[in-house]
Amino acid sequence: MLKSTIRKKILNIRKKKGNKDINFSFSEIFKKLQKNKFKTIGGYYPVNFEVDTLNFLNELEKKGYKICLPVIKKNKQMDFYLWTFNDLLKLNKLGIPEPEKIKKVIPEIILVPLVAFDKKLFRIGYGGGYYDRYIEKYLIKKNILKVGVAYSFQKINKVPINKFDKKLDIIITEKYILK
Repeated sequence: MLKSTIRKKILNIRKKKGNKDINFSFSEIFKKLQKNKFKTIGGYYPVNFEVDTLNFLNELEKKGYKICLPVIKKNKQMDFYLWTFNDLLKLNKLGIPEPEKIKKVIPEIILVPLVAFDKKLFRIGYGGGYYDRYIEKYLIKKNILKVGVAYSFQKINKVPINKFDKKLDIIITEKYILK
Protein backbone atom coordinates (compact mmCIF):
# COMPACT_ATOMS: atom_id res chain seq x y z
CA MET A 1 0.00 0.00 0.00
CA LEU A 2 1.23 3.52 -0.77
CA LYS A 3 2.15 5.88 2.05
CA SER A 4 -0.43 8.39 0.84
CA THR A 5 -3.19 5.76 1.06
CA ILE A 6 -2.09 4.69 4.55
CA ARG A 7 -1.82 8.32 5.62
CA LYS A 8 -5.34 9.15 4.47
CA LYS A 9 -6.83 6.06 6.14
CA ILE A 10 -5.07 6.54 9.51
CA LEU A 11 -5.72 10.29 9.62
CA ASN A 12 -9.45 9.60 9.18
CA ILE A 13 -9.39 7.06 12.02
CA ARG A 14 -7.37 9.41 14.24
CA LYS A 15 -9.84 12.22 13.60
CA LYS A 16 -12.63 9.98 14.92
CA LYS A 17 -10.73 8.40 17.84
CA GLY A 18 -7.86 10.74 18.76
CA ASN A 19 -7.73 12.88 21.91
CA LYS A 20 -10.82 11.21 23.38
CA ASP A 21 -9.68 11.07 27.00
CA ILE A 22 -6.91 8.60 26.20
CA ASN A 23 -4.36 8.64 29.00
CA PHE A 24 -0.68 8.51 28.16
CA SER A 25 2.14 7.69 30.50
CA PHE A 26 5.40 9.37 29.65
CA SER A 27 7.19 7.68 32.56
CA GLU A 28 9.54 5.80 30.20
CA ILE A 29 10.76 9.07 28.73
CA PHE A 30 11.12 10.58 32.18
CA LYS A 31 13.27 7.61 33.29
CA LYS A 32 15.55 8.13 30.31
CA LEU A 33 15.78 11.85 31.05
CA GLN A 34 16.90 11.16 34.61
CA LYS A 35 19.22 8.28 33.71
CA ASN A 36 21.02 10.10 30.90
CA LYS A 37 20.91 13.63 32.34
CA PHE A 38 19.17 14.97 29.23
CA LYS A 39 18.20 18.62 29.61
CA THR A 40 16.78 19.79 26.25
CA ILE A 41 13.59 18.21 24.92
CA GLY A 42 12.24 18.82 21.43
CA GLY A 43 8.49 18.69 21.57
CA TYR A 44 5.74 19.53 19.14
CA TYR A 45 2.54 21.50 19.34
CA PRO A 46 -0.28 19.00 18.68
CA VAL A 47 -2.50 19.56 15.63
CA ASN A 48 -4.78 17.30 13.60
CA PHE A 49 -5.73 15.15 16.61
CA GLU A 50 -2.11 14.23 17.41
CA VAL A 51 -1.26 12.97 20.87
CA ASP A 52 -1.22 15.99 23.17
CA THR A 53 2.18 16.22 24.83
CA LEU A 54 1.74 19.73 26.21
CA ASN A 55 0.97 18.69 29.82
CA PHE A 56 4.06 16.47 29.84
CA LEU A 57 6.24 19.25 28.41
CA ASN A 58 4.82 21.71 30.94
CA GLU A 59 5.73 19.34 33.79
CA LEU A 60 9.25 18.99 32.39
CA GLU A 61 9.63 22.75 32.13
CA LYS A 62 8.58 23.10 35.80
CA LYS A 63 11.30 20.56 36.69
CA GLY A 64 13.96 22.67 34.96
CA TYR A 65 14.16 21.04 31.54
CA LYS A 66 14.54 23.22 28.46
CA ILE A 67 11.73 22.82 25.95
CA CYS A 68 12.04 23.58 22.27
CA LEU A 69 9.61 23.36 19.38
CA PRO A 70 10.23 22.98 15.65
CA VAL A 71 10.12 25.89 13.24
CA ILE A 72 9.54 25.12 9.56
CA LYS A 73 12.00 26.80 7.19
CA LYS A 74 12.38 27.03 3.44
CA ASN A 75 13.33 23.98 1.37
CA LYS A 76 11.42 21.64 3.69
CA GLN A 77 13.93 22.15 6.49
CA MET A 78 13.23 22.75 10.17
CA ASP A 79 15.11 23.69 13.29
CA PHE A 80 14.23 23.66 16.97
CA TYR A 81 14.02 26.87 19.02
CA LEU A 82 13.78 27.29 22.78
CA TRP A 83 10.28 27.94 24.03
CA THR A 84 8.58 28.31 27.39
CA PHE A 85 4.90 28.17 28.22
CA ASN A 86 5.04 31.93 28.86
CA ASP A 87 6.15 32.61 25.27
CA LEU A 88 3.74 33.48 22.48
CA LEU A 89 3.44 31.24 19.45
CA LYS A 90 2.66 32.17 15.85
CA LEU A 91 1.00 30.06 13.17
CA ASN A 92 3.22 28.95 10.30
CA LYS A 93 2.03 28.49 6.69
CA LEU A 94 0.80 24.97 7.57
CA GLY A 95 -1.27 26.24 10.52
CA ILE A 96 1.11 24.83 13.14
CA PRO A 97 1.99 27.00 16.16
CA GLU A 98 5.71 27.83 16.30
CA PRO A 99 7.91 29.82 18.69
CA GLU A 100 9.66 32.99 17.65
CA LYS A 101 13.13 32.31 16.27
CA ILE A 102 15.10 33.48 19.28
CA LYS A 103 17.57 30.75 20.24
CA LYS A 104 18.19 27.74 18.01
CA VAL A 105 19.10 24.53 19.86
CA ILE A 106 19.70 20.87 19.08
CA PRO A 107 17.54 18.80 21.45
CA GLU A 108 18.83 15.65 23.11
CA ILE A 109 15.41 14.02 22.84
CA ILE A 110 12.85 14.66 20.12
CA LEU A 111 9.19 13.75 20.56
CA VAL A 112 8.11 12.92 17.03
CA PRO A 113 4.45 13.08 15.97
CA LEU A 114 3.45 10.48 13.43
CA VAL A 115 0.59 9.24 11.34
CA ALA A 116 1.40 5.51 11.31
CA PHE A 117 4.14 3.18 12.56
CA ASP A 118 5.20 -0.44 12.55
CA LYS A 119 6.89 -2.83 14.99
CA LYS A 120 10.31 -2.11 13.43
CA LEU A 121 10.02 1.53 14.63
CA PHE A 122 9.53 3.10 11.21
CA ARG A 123 6.96 5.84 10.82
CA ILE A 124 4.85 7.63 8.29
CA GLY A 125 4.54 11.36 8.87
CA TYR A 126 2.60 13.91 6.87
CA GLY A 127 4.81 13.48 3.81
CA GLY A 128 7.04 16.54 4.02
CA GLY A 129 10.13 14.73 5.34
CA TYR A 130 10.92 17.46 7.87
CA TYR A 131 11.82 15.15 10.75
CA ASP A 132 13.78 12.74 8.54
CA ARG A 133 15.86 15.62 7.15
CA TYR A 134 16.43 17.07 10.61
CA ILE A 135 17.54 13.72 12.04
CA GLU A 136 19.83 13.10 9.07
CA LYS A 137 21.41 16.53 9.44
CA TYR A 138 21.96 16.56 13.20
CA LEU A 139 22.44 12.90 14.13
CA ILE A 140 25.99 13.22 12.79
CA LYS A 141 26.68 16.01 15.29
CA LYS A 142 24.75 14.72 18.29
CA ASN A 143 23.20 11.50 19.50
CA ILE A 144 19.51 12.34 19.59
CA LEU A 145 16.94 10.02 21.17
CA LYS A 146 14.00 9.84 18.75
CA VAL A 147 10.71 9.06 20.50
CA GLY A 148 7.59 8.54 18.41
CA VAL A 149 4.30 9.37 20.10
CA ALA A 150 1.11 7.80 18.74
CA TYR A 151 -2.11 6.04 19.56
CA SER A 152 -1.97 2.25 19.43
CA PHE A 153 -4.55 2.19 16.61
CA GLN A 154 -2.00 3.95 14.37
CA LYS A 155 0.12 0.78 14.19
CA ILE A 156 0.19 -0.96 10.81
CA ASN A 157 1.84 -4.21 9.70
CA LYS A 158 4.63 -2.67 7.66
CA VAL A 159 5.60 0.88 6.81
CA PRO A 160 6.81 1.16 3.22
CA ILE A 161 10.27 2.73 3.61
CA ASN A 162 12.80 4.36 1.34
CA LYS A 163 16.43 5.37 1.82
CA PHE A 164 15.44 8.72 3.38
CA ASP A 165 13.24 7.29 6.14
CA LYS A 166 14.77 7.34 9.62
CA LYS A 167 13.99 4.73 12.23
CA LEU A 168 12.85 5.86 15.68
CA ASP A 169 14.42 4.63 18.94
CA ILE A 170 11.17 4.22 20.87
CA ILE A 171 7.47 4.53 20.13
CA ILE A 172 5.12 5.28 23.01
CA THR A 173 1.39 4.62 22.80
CA GLU A 174 -1.31 4.66 25.46
CA LYS A 175 -1.13 0.86 25.66
CA TYR A 176 2.51 -0.12 25.14
CA ILE A 177 6.05 0.95 24.36
CA LEU A 178 8.03 -0.36 21.40
CA LYS A 179 11.82 -0.44 21.64
